[in-house]
Amino acid sequence: MATNKVEFVKLDDELVRICGELTRNSLVNERLLNQQIENVQSVRYFDLSEVSRVDTAGLAWLIHSLGKLQSQGKRLELKNVPEQLHNLMALGQVSNLFE
Repeated sequence: MATNKVEFVKLDDELVRICGELTRNSLVNERLLNQQIENVQSVRYFDLSEVSRVDTAGLAWLIHSLGKLQSQGKRLELKNVPEQLHNLMALGQVSNLFE
């Protein structure tokens, strides 16, 4: 099975647009993905308007990213959250983490 792609497009110092799939297949190199959240300013926004699919691995990566930034005294806010992710967050009772 081919690995689905995820791409990070830095729009400015605080905003990154995530494009593609946030799934277990696209998150295979977590170390490279974690470099996307290093050295950020005080607030980092992830624009998810171009995310076509997300699964529990994608949600877990977002929660991990949130925890890593919070441990550095920083914040992470999500913009344009797809309905599929809203549903996963509700099922996992983690919707309040990103408020």
